[in-house]
Amino acid sequence: MPGQLITGHGAFGPLTGIGDEAAPGADGQLAALRCLGWTTVELRNIDGTALADLSPAAFGALARRLADAGVTVTAVASRIGNWSRPVTGDFGRDLAELDVLAERCAALGCRLVRIMSYPNDGLTEGDWADRVLARTAVLADRAERAGLVLVHENCAGWAGDRADRALRLLRAVDSPALRLLFDTGNGVPYGYDAPQMLRELAPHVAHVHIKDAVRLPDGSTAYTLPGEGEAGVAGCLRILADHGYTGALSLEPHLAVRPHEGLTRAGGDAADLFVRAGRALTALLEHAAPDGPA
Repeated sequence: MPGQLITGHGAFGPLTGIGDEAAPGADGQLAALRCLGWTTVELRNIDGTALADLSPAAFGALARRLADAGVTVTAVASRIGNWSRPVTGDFGRDLAELDVLAERCAALGCRLVRIMSYPNDGLTEGDWADRVLARTAVLADRAERAGLVLVHENCAGWAGDRADRALRLLRAVDSPALRLLFDTGNGVPYGYDAPQMLRELAPHVAHVHIKDAVRLPDGSTAYTLPGEGEAGVAGCLRILADHGYTGALSLEPHLAVRPHEGLTRAGGDAADLFVRAGRALTALLEHAAPDGPA
């Protein structure tokens, strides 16, 4: 299958990664991809500025730089509903970001936009759920009209750490423009078993982030190379393959950049760490065993 990586468990789509985890600027991000032999990228920030906030001139330069390098964009990691935007915040910010991303994704030939489902901010459980469902329905309707697909991540927000809520979100919104993004490493910091959750969600997954982590004795999280932590990355890959997942695997190692912790600028060793994580992912896929528990 051209362009796909064949493992003992099936054919995944292209390997890619969130570029600003390797370097702040486009040149450094593309250099890290070249080291890995990858030709796709997931965009989040360029020189510390979110994709939606780039000036038209800066965005145009980025689009030309990507085209000249022969690199396509597989997804955009937006801030919509994320850990910085509680459910009581201004919904207009999310609508405005989505409108800008609709134009920019069209220019980049990209359809997938990562969202989350809004942290609570003092509401009752019921009010929190109602507001999340209502907001996501509006977002999905707008995305569908723009030809986009929103992919909800198992991270911050009402449906982030519970499979039943993620499935309820899908049922309630009932739109082809809303699917799921599964991040293999989020179970460690959020306190759930990622493979167990994925077994329930796999048929609805349209995009995947790859990271791995361990829980430290003090309860904090330390991120590791894929396959070296406690997140169950190999098991998640087997589950995805068994369900026929053929989308991209996007590296988000969090080894040098962790926006939710305020670590937003990649340091001097970030590119090396990103490349090491990418090679660890490749090795994990190449040595995936066809049998064994997930």
